[in-house]
Amino acid sequence: MATNESISIFSSASLAVEYVDSLLLRTLYKNHFKMLGTGQPRWLSSLIATWGSLIVHEVLYFLFCLPGFLFQFIPFMKKYKIQKDKPETWENQWKCFKVLLFNHFCIQLPLICGTYYFTEYFNIPYDWERMPRWYMLLARCFGCAVIEDTWHYFLHRLLHHKRIYKYIHKVHHEFQAAFGMEAEYAHPLETLILGTGLFIGIMLLCDHVILLWAWVTICLIETIDVYSGYDIPLNTLNLISFYAGSWHHDFHHMNFIGNYASTFTWWDRIFGTDSQFTAYNEKMKRIEKKMQ
Repeated sequence: MATNESISIFSSASLAVEYVDSLLLRTLYKNHFKMLGTGQPRWLSSLIATWGSLIVHEVLYFLFCLPGFLFQFIPFMKKYKIQKDKPETWENQWKCFKVLLFNHFCIQLPLICGTYYFTEYFNIPYDWERMPRWYMLLARCFGCAVIEDTWHYFLHRLLHHKRIYKYIHKVHHEFQAAFGMEAEYAHPLETLILGTGLFIGIMLLCDHVILLWAWVTICLIETIDVYSGYDIPLNTLNLISFYAGSWHHDFHHMNFIGNYASTFTWWDRIFGTDSQFTAYNEKMKRIEKKMQ
């Protein structure tokens, strides 16, 4: 009896997911892109790939930054701020915003302009008939996240090497207390170096242009969340196993060492660079130094 009830529950859940996927998501996509197919004009494909990607990035980036920006004006939210002794300042936020505009339009926009040629070269479709199902889309986005996280860990750690840190990565660490808008505040070379990890997964796993936009959306949500500077108890992202979260990255900005990964904690745990190992090692070094 219990088995039959479980099957019934899973069946109902499956039907609900299929409803959302087929009737809502796929229909929404179809209504907006039904004119696309094998014979769509090249200019239309170029327009969608280039400006569609730019609009998705710009709108979502500042939209996801908005809650963290508003938190500074809500007294109730101050208790969730991780570094309470380092409040945001208008001067820092304005400086960050100006650098973001430069990075977005002078560095990222030229790269985004190559989106159309990327989709053409790899024969990536736009039409709704070949749009992947939600579970395949989610699985490929997870694959992109694993690839990006791996790239970010090793290259980010390399940028902290004492011989090159002051030339590139020091710009990103100008603000010791992280805030959402600071996620893409970086030296132009760092934008290119760490940003490469975003495209490796797309090059390997992309089978539809919607994956590109879905991955950008997920990546922005995760990036701005870990840079928010706030530890929100009801944050559903914290339910993901091995998810780094805001505490993980805030520690990195506080101490300039350890916690190099962007999304997950496994690389930091494997190589002993997560906050617990780092704090312990630093404590032991101080003790040994005093004993000498």
